[in-house]
Amino acid sequence: MKVSARHTMLFPTFPVSFLWTLCSVNVFVLTAYSDLLLEDDPFQPVTSDETVAVGGTVTLTCQVAENDNSSLQWSNTAQQTLYFGEKRALRDNRIQLHRSTPTELSITISDVQLSDEGEYTCSIFTMPVRTARATVTVMGVPGKPQLSGYEEPVLEGERITLTCTSSGSKPPAKLRWYRGHEEIQGQPQDVAPDPDDRTFRVRSELHLTVTRADNEAPIACTVDHPALAEGDKRTERQLIVQYSPDVNIRPVSDLPREGEKFLLQCVGIGNPEPTSYEWKKKDGELPLLAKVDGSFLRFELLNKSDNGMYLCQADNGIGQGQGEYVLLVQDAADSSADPTAMSASSGVDHAVIGGVVAVIFFILLCLLIVLGRYLIRHKGTYLTHEAKGSDEAHDADTAIINAEGGHSSAEERKEYFI
Repeated sequence: MKVSARHTMLFPTFPVSFLWTLCSVNVFVLTAYSDLLLEDDPFQPVTSDETVAVGGTVTLTCQVAENDNSSLQWSNTAQQTLYFGEKRALRDNRIQLHRSTPTELSITISDVQLSDEGEYTCSIFTMPVRTARATVTVMGVPGKPQLSGYEEPVLEGERITLTCTSSGSKPPAKLRWYRGHEEIQGQPQDVAPDPDDRTFRVRSELHLTVTRADNEAPIACTVDHPALAEGDKRTERQLIVQYSPDVNIRPVSDLPREGEKFLLQCVGIGNPEPTSYEWKKKDGELPLLAKVDGSFLRFELLNKSDNGMYLCQADNGIGQGQGEYVLLVQDAADSSADPTAMSASSGVDHAVIGGVVAVIFFILLCLLIVLGRYLIRHKGTYLTHEAKGSDEAHDADTAIINAEGGHSSAEERKEYFI
């Protein structure tokens, strides 16, 4: 009896996950090898992706390391040829040749629109034809933000809602809120695509409970977008908050002294400004000599009986505010009771008098010196009529006889004044 043996070849079994991993590795290796070949290929065109805002200008550059006299070409998103070497192929004045060499072809597109977005192709007509793609991303420039929801003055403590909207942005813009220079948090913004184009409309709300500190404060909404410079698009509105007045009483005059005049002023700070004032004295009537003059209280003649607390109430139509002032009348000023003040005043008077006397004495001394020098320089001269020889006479009669004897040429005598 023959027994036949049947040989069966057995294959090892592998998990499915292992097979998928092996396939993925193979694809990665093939891709890397392909990229390496392209990098080593001197005829492979090289391009770069570009981003530009609506209305701007973009430059597309295609370069090769070497060229075998083959031409470079740029095509648009619809595969229409824009430039073939130096030759324009599409009649669009926005598209201009920037540079053309055997290894480079660069073109510019001005006044870029959203419709210009997409993939542009650079080709070199070698065997085989080699291509490279450049993606142009066009950003929509957001419009100036519009503020709404607040028009009229609001009362202190009210809650208001401001709404800020901006359209035309791509990608969607971010809206920010500011009170003065301080950023404040608004509600999460809504983003909606514009059905007419590929841009977006953004909207944000700000809920704010106003206080008197918010009066005349600027509330601003700004647009943050890569197509804009910081603070380029900003809309601002000033808050007008009405509130009751804060009141305080200020003394206008000096220290209140008995027998003198005194003035108090009621100062109310509110929005709007106070229009009426009412003066009172706590626990009593106003003094007879105290006169109310609008926001002023005038005391014509202070008395110790005027001491007490005075109240002023100011009203601006929104509310009322009240201020207080405690008046303490001091004793009347008496200069005689202050010997220190008297001695100080007397010392000042003596110093002034002494100074005046010294000046007068100095002036007189100067005059005497000048007069003496003048008299020394101008000598006095006069004639005497004494007869020559009369001084030799022994008595008066002989002197007269000698004089009558006649000496016509009497000697001139001089005397000097010092």
